[in-house]
Amino acid sequence: MLRSLLVLTMLLVARPCFGQLDHEQEPINYSNEKPTDPVARLAARLEAGEIKLDWEPKHGYLTSLMRHLDVPASSQTLVFSKTSLQISRITPRTPRAIYFNDDVYLGWVQRGDVVEISAADPQLGGTFYTLTQHHDEPALIQRENARCLQCHGSTHTRRVPGHIVRSVFSDPGGQPIYRLGTHLTDDTSPFAERWGGWYVTGTHGKQRHMGNCVIADENVSEKLNVEAGANLTDLSGHFNVKPYLTVHSDIVALMVLEHQAMMHNVLTAANHSGRITARDAIIMNKALERPEDFESESTARRYASAAESVVKALLFCESPPLTDVVKGSSTFQEEFSARGPLDSKGRSLRQIDLETRLFKYPCSFLITSDSFQQLPVGVKTRVWQRLDEILSGKDTSEKFSHLSAEDRTTVREILTDVCPEAPFRTATAVKQSSETK
Repeated sequence: MLRSLLVLTMLLVARPCFGQLDHEQEPINYSNEKPTDPVARLAARLEAGEIKLDWEPKHGYLTSLMRHLDVPASSQTLVFSKTSLQISRITPRTPRAIYFNDDVYLGWVQRGDVVEISAADPQLGGTFYTLTQHHDEPALIQRENARCLQCHGSTHTRRVPGHIVRSVFSDPGGQPIYRLGTHLTDDTSPFAERWGGWYVTGTHGKQRHMGNCVIADENVSEKLNVEAGANLTDLSGHFNVKPYLTVHSDIVALMVLEHQAMMHNVLTAANHSGRITARDAIIMNKALERPEDFESESTARRYASAAESVVKALLFCESPPLTDVVKGSSTFQEEFSARGPLDSKGRSLRQIDLETRLFKYPCSFLITSDSFQQLPVGVKTRVWQRLDEILSGKDTSEKFSHLSAEDRTTVREILTDVCPEAPFRTATAVKQSSETK
């Protein structure tokens, strides 16, 4: 009886308090933990006076911030819907510019009070900041929590702090017409549902998207003129492009942005789930007087579930194929692909395809990111186990049928070279050694 009471007490302690989000509890402690992402590190250096940001009249601190964070101008995408912090300054004539690299996202608007910043923290998930744009104020980066998490910590982001790419029906002023619905978009979204409220430059053949157009008069028609917004390579007819760092809102950058934002959210959800699972396992093992490292069937299932979501996202399991060739308008594709890492044959998970799918090799480049590397052991071990089963051909189930035998072999070879922890490295090395003999 005493043991049963103890178990019950422990379980009640482990359960979340009503109304408190999982990421605000132990062991996540989102709001109270200190972030370690690149923006947090830069903010600390600024506060300590180790570096300073340079201000210029046209863009404020933006370009200096981009240099320090290694965010390329070619990543520019432009969104004209009023769906962010500084909505009063965003219209189809003055779109908001988004710049990004693997870990950081920056939002800039003309004459804005701040640069909006978010990052992918390996342990916390999406972290949010603002940088003042006023020359007479110190260039300090401040962390934002409450007002950002109203949207960026909801069902839109798998209930973890994360990032959102949304497609809306926009009126001529950039106001979303919410009664017509919205689409959260990522690499699994139908092409036809993407980029409403965004500008899109580049060509895509007969495929159609929602970008580059608004509903002029919803009383007359509730349909977007998608033909008018198709295969656009010049935005100068829509607004004055001179205030922006480039004249593009590259379609390839948009497609990478969608995949990356979703992948970061999946990794965060798996990280938090894995850490909470480990916490609960410790409590239960102690209550039931089991060895500290004992793994119950329940614990194993929870780890496996989190791992499977990561595997499906890494391998683009639900991504619809392109039905026509896509071509970007800027240097983004070349610059993105050049970042590597390369395997021994010069191949990279960053290489772009654009004929039938986004990437040439169907495994996310974020498998080499800190967010993946810092997944809890219980989750990451199972991710590698599943990748081994799938890429070796042991698992040929329907959800992985989009992977050809060549895809599986090539991805396995690339991961063997670029991921030192890949568990099939040893087996591959042994096989190669045997063949050499």
